Amino acid sequence: MPTLHWIGKEKVVNHHQNVPFRVLEHKYTFQAEQPTTPPTPVGSAGEGLSGNKIIHGDNLEALKALLPQYEGRIKCIYIDPPYNTGNEQWVYNDNVNHPKIKKWLGEVVGKQGEDLSRHDKWLCMMYPRLVLLHKLLADDGAIFISIDDNEQANLKLICDEIFGVNNFVTNFIWHHRKSSQNDIDFSLSHNSTLCYSKNRNTFRLNSLPITEAKFKNPDNDPRGSWVADPMDAPNIRENLQYEIVNPNTNKIYLPPKGRHWRFTKEKYDIAFADNRILFGKTGKSKPQYKRFLFEAETKGVNPFTIWSDLGTATEATKELMQIFNGEKVFQTPKPVSLLNRILEISTNKNSIILDSFAGSGTTAQAVLNANKDGGNRKFILIEMEDYADSITAERVKRVMQGYGTGKSTTEGTGGSFDYYELGQPLFKEDKNLNEEIGEEKIREYIYFSETKQYLDREQTPEHKYLLDTYNDTGYYFYYEKDKLTTLSIETLDIVTEQAEQYLIYADRCLLDKDYMLAKNIIFKKIPRDIRRF
Repeated sequence: MPTLHWIGKEKVVNHHQNVPFRVLEHKYTFQAEQPTTPPTPVGSAGEGLSGNKIIHGDNLEALKALLPQYEGRIKCIYIDPPYNTGNEQWVYNDNVNHPKIKKWLGEVVGKQGEDLSRHDKWLCMMYPRLVLLHKLLADDGAIFISIDDNEQANLKLICDEIFGVNNFVTNFIWHHRKSSQNDIDFSLSHNSTLCYSKNRNTFRLNSLPITEAKFKNPDNDPRGSWVADPMDAPNIRENLQYEIVNPNTNKIYLPPKGRHWRFTKEKYDIAFADNRILFGKTGKSKPQYKRFLFEAETKGVNPFTIWSDLGTATEATKELMQIFNGEKVFQTPKPVSLLNRILEISTNKNSIILDSFAGSGTTAQAVLNANKDGGNRKFILIEMEDYADSITAERVKRVMQGYGTGKSTTEGTGGSFDYYELGQPLFKEDKNLNEEIGEEKIREYIYFSETKQYLDREQTPEHKYLLDTYNDTGYYFYYEKDKLTTLSIETLDIVTEQAEQYLIYADRCLLDKDYMLAKNIIFKKIPRDIRRF
């Protein structure tokens, strides 16, 4: 398989492993004030329990912070990363010369970073983020990445490397501009949206609803409206090569070159007897097959790869300006219709949707729209820029609450979300636990590091040190913030749930190795500095 090489690649391919785990510091919960919307229950840390999150911070560190709770659980990822056009305008900097990215490149790539082209920089920025997105994606999930021709070819190659060339689904083309462009010698009128699955064997795009207007019933068939589908299909299959005679003209038809008929001669004869075969409007053309509306309604229509029926970039800007009372707060938003389509073909009613380059928050609005079908989809947005609260979160608030005045008023969707900043790292520079983040976050991390599962079992006085039991192993975190813990015969009563094996974290262990082997006990030292006790 062809691979892409660039300056700095060797420094970033495994960089995701060195990204520190940080906690998400809860700032506030927003709840739409609508009489039909019940209040969102509040969790132990003050968060609402809606499951919707908006995170302000570097998306590389934010993605790492999401792993303990969301690895392998995200059904749909949409990202609209910088296109790397070279333009540096306004607050949305569509160029990887952003000060934060330059600082990161200097720390990770080193002096080599001074010689990087803007394409090298872009690839260094994207690679570790895509690796973490791959980890978060569910086995039956897919990622959609919008991009233009500045980096489309490079993006395709690194996605082939990270997601696997066999997991490439397709490249959706969005017709985003309908007007002529005069500042260059051609009118750029499309963007690409690359789609990759986590596992092509378990992922399939959803069908789209049919357009009933295409179905007619000119012959008053009692089975209802129908469309005429071609009788031939791609490739050559010997058992599907046979003559079809038009009974009106006696003309003989064979499949076109390089194609075959869609079913066998026996099935054709049955379809002909059932009035399912026609020969054009005048009865003098090549054979076609009647497909009835009632059949199409159960199957739907496979999505086309060219999307010319969605909103344009100009309409997306007007859409956002309407939400912000006519103010142009964001330069390059995506239309809600684009995200509506992506969610329609890739999610179900209980999917989790992630956007780690959230921008103006279009993805959240599309999720709220999709839930009008009674669904319970959740969104997670990550935005690095300082407008994460004033634009990204503010848009979501207005969509939930309702916006506009008079005849242009749009009713709110209702709902709630939690807003977070990136907090402290789980580990200090000396590799010891940062105990200031709190025992709950430490327990979540320890359990995830051992099982790759999210710890959703609550700590109780009866099972104070038990994390949970998973795959017949009991996981225990024998921890007290202000004193040392010692695993011994006398303290084994911390084990409160029977299992085939026990993995126990403590500060010290006095158990004999033979005893531990006989009792299937594995000891691990809590990574903290015990000299202070």
